[in-house]
Amino acid sequence: MDYIYTIILAVVEGITEFLPVSSTGHLILVESLLNFGDDKAFTDAFIVIIQLPAIFSVCLYFWADLWPVKEGKLDGQILMLWCKVIAAFVPAVVLGLLLDDWLETLFENLTVALALIVGGIVIILVERRDHAGGTDSIHDLSFKQAIAIGFFQCLAMIPGTSRSGATIVGGLLLGTTRGVAAEFSFFLAIPTMVGATTYKVMKNGLDFSGHQWILISVGSVVSFVVAYGVVAFLMGYIKKHSFAAFGVYRIVLGVLVLILLAKGVVT
Repeated sequence: MDYIYTIILAVVEGITEFLPVSSTGHLILVESLLNFGDDKAFTDAFIVIIQLPAIFSVCLYFWADLWPVKEGKLDGQILMLWCKVIAAFVPAVVLGLLLDDWLETLFENLTVALALIVGGIVIILVERRDHAGGTDSIHDLSFKQAIAIGFFQCLAMIPGTSRSGATIVGGLLLGTTRGVAAEFSFFLAIPTMVGATTYKVMKNGLDFSGHQWILISVGSVVSFVVAYGVVAFLMGYIKKHSFAAFGVYRIVLGVLVLILLAKGVVT
């Protein structure tokens, strides 16, 4: 059953990491339903660590757009893009370190349910706006826009909010097209999730058994493969559709979680 639960959690992570539906919120909910063992320290570490392979899938998918060396020369546009990504990453670093202990108290299903519903409503309202004519190239994104999106990302420290959801909504409100908002959200995920994973590992350690390391390896492979497919899907999806459907999904899921909480199915 350990391997089945591992694969389920990894699939959930891979699907939800880049969709505006909250991967952390889904993992908290699924783990509470599956009861992935009594070792909470390992479970918490597992949930964080399998997010990293999902980020590597972004690096592979967007390699040509992210690697700054072209024909033996540095590409100034890509270097500038990385500067904007790092600038947008700074707010999360500062607030994450300052509020880490307090944020851990929010990791409960009630918080997830409320954040899902509120976030879903916000996505639907934002998608009622006309986003045509906005910043339509990732390289035209200004430092001001990038840093502001970085502050939007900090909202995702509340479980159930969704990192990608917060940054995509932030991008749309700041005048980008859906494509640019999604693409910058993917790029910003790279330092954010690498930093978060490294911090959690340093804080909690890696004192796992051989069996637990195998579970982490299996989960990592599954998370990477599924996440790559989701990134490819989403980049095609947003060319023809808005994010409103994800807002509806969030509201429905949030209401369902509240019902399960009321009935005592989850706590």
